[in-house]
Amino acid sequence: MTSTASEAASYEFTTLTCIPGVIEYKGANIQLLDLPGIIEGAAQGKGRGRQVIAVARTADVVIMMLDATKGDVQRELLEKELESVGIRLNRRKPNIYFKPKKGGGLSFNSTVPLTQCSEKLVQLILHEYKIFNAEVLFREDCTADEFIDVINGNRVYMPCLYVYNKVDQISIEEVDRLAHRPNSVVISCGMKLNLDYLLETLWEYLSLICIYTKKRGERPDFNDAIIMRRGASVEHVCHRIHRTLASQFKYALVWGTSTKYSPQRVGVTHIMEHEDVIQIVKK
Repeated sequence: MTSTASEAASYEFTTLTCIPGVIEYKGANIQLLDLPGIIEGAAQGKGRGRQVIAVARTADVVIMMLDATKGDVQRELLEKELESVGIRLNRRKPNIYFKPKKGGGLSFNSTVPLTQCSEKLVQLILHEYKIFNAEVLFREDCTADEFIDVINGNRVYMPCLYVYNKVDQISIEEVDRLAHRPNSVVISCGMKLNLDYLLETLWEYLSLICIYTKKRGERPDFNDAIIMRRGASVEHVCHRIHRTLASQFKYALVWGTSTKYSPQRVGVTHIMEHEDVIQIVKK
């Protein structure tokens, strides 16, 4: 998908170091890092696994390349290795408020009925961590493991895309089964099958949007897009163009799907959507 060639051969673990490449898609440059394969025990440092996983921790999305001919063994191993170093795949951060205090014992509350955790269990877990004074508020029904994640506070929650390669070597029923699994895409690199759908799904997972700018009295500039995260407001766009622009901002005119009519005059809090056009008017 990139213009960089990463060495590939018919044996496993061909890639020995991290190889960066850039995907150009919808006007955005997405950096793709091809990491060496990790083996069982990578989290303990086998096969330079620690360095490999450290790169994965800082990414926005993890793409797990799996061999469709090998069944689910690879997927389970990789998930287990990433789980043990604190990477949580396709999961949200538990909605638990936790704050250690200087004194006053443990105050425990929950806004929902808890089926998997109790006050006694929370107290025991906190004692293990030598925490005796804290404030804990469960806003959803979480497990004890999720509560431990909150105490540690160094967990990374990130989306993961399971990509099954070599689908040209298995039966169509098996392809269908794999393709219907959540967060999964089936491809064949050898025959270049379904790569465009993989890119589309990757774009969705990165939750990126393109925003085009326009000068007064001119046509919008569709060659040079501003790439933002989904949920970005007009204020974010101002900061991206120039840091002093937000302080001189008067109003903006927006064309696109985020407005009721085009052009709509909006303030700094207006949320932009994909492929909107914006014209900013200064004071």
